[in-house]
Amino acid sequence: MTHLLNLLAAIALLVWGTHLVRADVLRVLGANLRRVLARSTGSRFTAVMSGIGVTALLQSSTATALIASAFVGQALMTLPAALAVMLGADIGTSLMALLFSRDLSWLSPLFIFVGVVLFIARQSTTVGYVGRILIGLGLMLLALHLVTVSANALTQAPAMRALLASLSSDLWLEITVGAVLSVLSYSSLAIVLLTATLASSGVVPVDVALGLVLGANLGSGLLAVLTTLSANVQTRQVPMGNLVFKVLGVALVAPLVGLWLRHLSPVLGDKATSVVLFHLGFNLLVGLLFIGLTQVVARWAQYWLPPAPNSTGRQRHLDASALPTPSVALSCAVREAMYQSDVVETMLRGILPVIKNNDLLLAQSLQKMDDTVDELYSDIKYYLTKISREALSEKEGHRWTDIITFTINMEQIGDIVERVLEDVENKKIRTGRQFSPAGMAEITELHSRLVSNLHLSVSVFLNGNLRDAQKLLEEKTRFRDLEREYATTHLDRLSVNTLPSIETSSLHLDLISDLKRINSHICSIAYPILEAAGALVPNRLRAPITAE
Repeated sequence: MTHLLNLLAAIALLVWGTHLVRADVLRVLGANLRRVLARSTGSRFTAVMSGIGVTALLQSSTATALIASAFVGQALMTLPAALAVMLGADIGTSLMALLFSRDLSWLSPLFIFVGVVLFIARQSTTVGYVGRILIGLGLMLLALHLVTVSANALTQAPAMRALLASLSSDLWLEITVGAVLSVLSYSSLAIVLLTATLASSGVVPVDVALGLVLGANLGSGLLAVLTTLSANVQTRQVPMGNLVFKVLGVALVAPLVGLWLRHLSPVLGDKATSVVLFHLGFNLLVGLLFIGLTQVVARWAQYWLPPAPNSTGRQRHLDASALPTPSVALSCAVREAMYQSDVVETMLRGILPVIKNNDLLLAQSLQKMDDTVDELYSDIKYYLTKISREALSEKEGHRWTDIITFTINMEQIGDIVERVLEDVENKKIRTGRQFSPAGMAEITELHSRLVSNLHLSVSVFLNGNLRDAQKLLEEKTRFRDLEREYATTHLDRLSVNTLPSIETSSLHLDLISDLKRINSHICSIAYPILEAAGALVPNRLRAPITAE
């Protein structure tokens, strides 16, 4: 019983080590991995090579599948290119299995020691995350060694010997078991390594191990399909196409397992080597056979998962399948925030036509758009809260805060615009009053600056350019001075009894004050960039005022 418990603990440690490596590689290199995949669409060959490289780092073809799926869902990558990436991802997993099947147990204490030192010394930094990666690698190597020791001890038990002697090979049952284990462990790599280790220890016969390996490959494709079930249709097409590759590959290779056992396995000698090379050979064969069929399989996936009719005519960007990959999830949130800003801009631009033309229908239509802005804010905020803050790097953490701040400001701008439109409707349109020509010119000037500043704020949010952020903050001061100047000139018009100015005085002063408030929310987007660059003074007061 003790030996069995030790074996289960070693298996759990192997899965946990794989998880640590995957999570922290994404944390350290997430943005760069996204960039590599996004630039790999030039040809099928480059797509396959990028899939190999990214998966070799992540040690998870499922993680690569989620990134590629998110790109397709956001229209950043074509479906055939993403399927080519997935063919490379499976080869990358096989290469890592081959590497870890070597006796690298001597590296385990070194990786764990160095990793712990780096993590303790520089927590929540890139160095600390690299330390966690080393810890994960060390735990994987340690776990493989423990699996070997526990399995050897377990096979010496009379009951286990009797059980192994009674086992008969059932290939399709083995494939099913391998697939289930891969889904449950969330890692086909861990199952392949475990199978190879158990085969080398004699716990599992080689023929059974090869069936489990085929099942692990099938399970990794099934896992990606299950993980993206709640995502949009375009995102789900990538795992579906990749699963088609795996199903066809298993159907083609399963009858050839006997040939491998008779002709190649005796030549290779070592059982673990035979298992991992079979895994590599399977994925190389699938890649070579199907690299020319990515267009065909893409059409099949699109036929089986056709895009659902979209009544709004808009692609939603908050992809749930991207949540395990923080850099991709943040990108999704930014794209949705851009749509929120577009809706706000539509509302803001509509203020002037409503005022000039007394357009009651337009005013009411624009007011209803504030519900969309509020809904987008709630959706983005909820989506961001589902991203693990522990999985974010320091830079990604700042970006997370910037997105929340941006969406809050857009939501508040929408609320102010709604109130402005209500005031114009009640105090001007329904009463039939008009602004004076001078007053209308002032409102037009402020409105034009407001739209221009909104465009600049969106650029600052997207690019984080320091010069643009400084310019935006300068616009805040300029706008405040204009608001004061126009309030004064309005009062001057009242003093000479200008009738339109008298009738719309309250609305005019409230309007220019509300436009200034909107501008303040727009310009506040520059503060995080300026603060990070050390370009803000801590206090605007020159010196404390003392009573004499």
